[in-house]
Amino acid sequence: MNEQEELKEVKKTVRPIRGVIILTGGSLLLLLSLMLAVSLGAADIQLKTVWQAIFQFDPDLQQHQIIREIRFPRILGAAIVGSCFAVSGALMQGMTRNPLADSGLLGLNAGAVFMLACCFAFFPDLPYLYMILFSFLGAALGAGIVYGVGSLSKNGLTPIRLVLAGAAVSALLGALSEGIALYYEIGQDLAFWYAGGISGTSWNHLQIITPWLLLALAVAMTLSHSITLLSLGEEVAVGLGTKTGRVKLTASIIIVILAGLAVSVVGAVSFVGLIVPHIVRWFMGYDYRWIIPGTIIYGALLVVLADLAARIISPPHEMPIGALIALLGVPFFLYLARKGGGMV
Repeated sequence: MNEQEELKEVKKTVRPIRGVIILTGGSLLLLLSLMLAVSLGAADIQLKTVWQAIFQFDPDLQQHQIIREIRFPRILGAAIVGSCFAVSGALMQGMTRNPLADSGLLGLNAGAVFMLACCFAFFPDLPYLYMILFSFLGAALGAGIVYGVGSLSKNGLTPIRLVLAGAAVSALLGALSEGIALYYEIGQDLAFWYAGGISGTSWNHLQIITPWLLLALAVAMTLSHSITLLSLGEEVAVGLGTKTGRVKLTASIIIVILAGLAVSVVGAVSFVGLIVPHIVRWFMGYDYRWIIPGTIIYGALLVVLADLAARIISPPHEMPIGALIALLGVPFFLYLARKGGGMV
């Protein structure tokens, strides 16, 4: 089978009608989950009140204030985080043909948290915008070290070897972060980013991260066809005229931006970028023109539901959403590893 025939087979894996149905269904589920997440919590609020807070806001009503100033930014932050992690995972898996790729497993999240620890220790009054930039730098640092360590092997960068290198580098960066936290007595400030939580998200945070998010997602969509070709193999992509070096560099920048954004909001949450792209591929095939929008929607859905579960399992206390997602992610990872790391 030549390159053109392989590309045709990929495009046949999902029919447009099926793709539209899956994306529309996911959008409706996401909208429903957003409404439920705003309504439910330590203080349950009727959906009618949520509707009134949106379209007939009364600043004198406490429930309207809770909805507008606390729950809305929190839930929108959860959706943004889920989309960031899921799309970054999809890009990593397609670009590297590594089915175990995830920003948490390959050191990006740990690198971002390490740089946040440095921010708290040495620049405690740093504005949030600069913290995001440091998160980008940390994510790039973590990824660079992991791929550098993995490249030392004579047999190349196998999926399992990359994950092992990611685990080692994540442990190292995590230990350095904890050491900084202990020495400079900032453990309480960093606890939020270690556990993973969205309770501190504000409208100011959303105003800063949203332009970065929209730009990164737009570029990811423009790269989707090229990522599809790379997922078939570099030789196939080159044979079909893809400038693989430029595509990989651009995709790597987008991955760092998305991972850095997510960590700056929620902390070091893993497995979203592992779980969601695989599930989307099962339903939608291997064409990344469908996978990218699918991961945007279903990644947001997963984190919104995880945040909702974290708030309603044991109110008024909250569970870290990183722990809840890990309950799904660890068995999923073991399942993929047992399959031998092959793309589904």
